[in-house]
Amino acid sequence: MPPDPSLPALIADTLAIESESAQIAGALGFLARAMVQATLPHKKVAGNEFERKNGAYTLHLLAPAKIGLPYGTVPRLLLAWLTTEAVRTKNRELFLGDSLSKFMAELDMMPTGGRWGSITRLKDQTARLFASTVSATYHDKQSQTEAGFRLADRSTLWWDTKTPEQAGLWESSVKLSETFYNEIIAHPIPVDMRAIRALKKSPLALDIYAWMTYRASYATKPSEIPWQALAMQFGSDYAQLRQFKAAFLDALRKVHTVYAGANFELGERGLIVKPTRTHISRKEAGL
Repeated sequence: MPPDPSLPALIADTLAIESESAQIAGALGFLARAMVQATLPHKKVAGNEFERKNGAYTLHLLAPAKIGLPYGTVPRLLLAWLTTEAVRTKNRELFLGDSLSKFMAELDMMPTGGRWGSITRLKDQTARLFASTVSATYHDKQSQTEAGFRLADRSTLWWDTKTPEQAGLWESSVKLSETFYNEIIAHPIPVDMRAIRALKKSPLALDIYAWMTYRASYATKPSEIPWQALAMQFGSDYAQLRQFKAAFLDALRKVHTVYAGANFELGERGLIVKPTRTHISRKEAGL
């Protein structure tokens, strides 16, 4: 197998993470539990409905047909920023700054123009994310719980995409829905934003990192998760299970580079996840 060209950068990020805590480095972030247990599409999908399952938990997305579903790394970076700001400010109304370039810097994105540039992708994925409706369902033998919500009640973006560095007359803002905000505040998952930035080229790696540190917060004994179950949770859009397994293991290697404390091994039927420390402790996160 040829060497991974991204590995040196990941190792450098790991050294920075290990040398200074997230709180001291100003890199303490949060994710919403509802969006970690099951996740968004990795690639563009046909239609305007999408579903992922994690055991008894199901995440269902519905988007207007003319806008489409969010997918890829950009909405994941947006969700990390929104969730972190909501925890930090304890406010549903979040302000994105007065220029597009400043906000993109917050997401660790370099503004580039053109049809395939980062500005176009951000604008497109922002519209997709904020227009989507989420349904989160937990169904076991004893009970069924369902919560449906939009991520944002309102978004007002005063961004000049032609001159992204220019400040607007008004500041862009997003007002999170009450249901989503309450979910964030009740169940925030601490993460290291340096790890998020290091893994930002791979939506699968971002999902695995978030899931591994979330699972570490409650796991008390080793458990083997079958590849079929992992595929339903992380990669239902792969044609064959072996393709998903290869992609998952490649992304997992990247995650383990920046989150060395993740404790797992390969089993006969799937991945054995063992109790370990969360990447960011609740004490460090102030929870």
